[in-house]
Amino acid sequence: MNHFLRGVRWISLACGLFAAVLIALAVVIVCQMVFIRYVLNGHTIWQTDFVTFSLVAATFIGAPYVLLTKGHVNVDVLPIYVGDRARWWLALTAIAISLAFTIVMTVLTYEFWHEAFDNNWRSESMWRARLWIPYAAMPFGLGVLTLQYVADLVALVTGREPPFGIKPGQGAASAEAGI
Repeated sequence: MNHFLRGVRWISLACGLFAAVLIALAVVIVCQMVFIRYVLNGHTIWQTDFVTFSLVAATFIGAPYVLLTKGHVNVDVLPIYVGDRARWWLALTAIAISLAFTIVMTVLTYEFWHEAFDNNWRSESMWRARLWIPYAAMPFGLGVLTLQYVADLVALVTGREPPFGIKPGQGAASAEAGI
């Protein structure tokens, strides 16, 4: 089980690195586009599509890393104020609902990607990019996000990680009591 958790962690870290590279590339391309348009007074063809596709891909592919690092926005008022047992059940419920959502979205985005691939969809710009290439980021990112939720579920159920990262007895009630 530890190999599975380490493997998913490694994949999520790689996704985070790849997303960061995509964002950096998008920034460089925007600068290049501004230079061509306003300094050289030229035309840009592929840059806008590339930047848009890169940022969307970074969002989907970077999502597993964000979940891994617990970098997403969450409201932890309820987990802090409930007891350890209720916190565990709340975490289990949250992971189960999120896992179900990501499974459904992975399947739906895979079908969307497959349709774009089969029908040779292309962007409407002059670049005419094959859309299956940027669309692949959706099922891939959501698939790895699903794996990360499975890893989180395994870590919770086996006691490798505490629910919401709050160790037993560390809620707000124990903090107010001076424990």
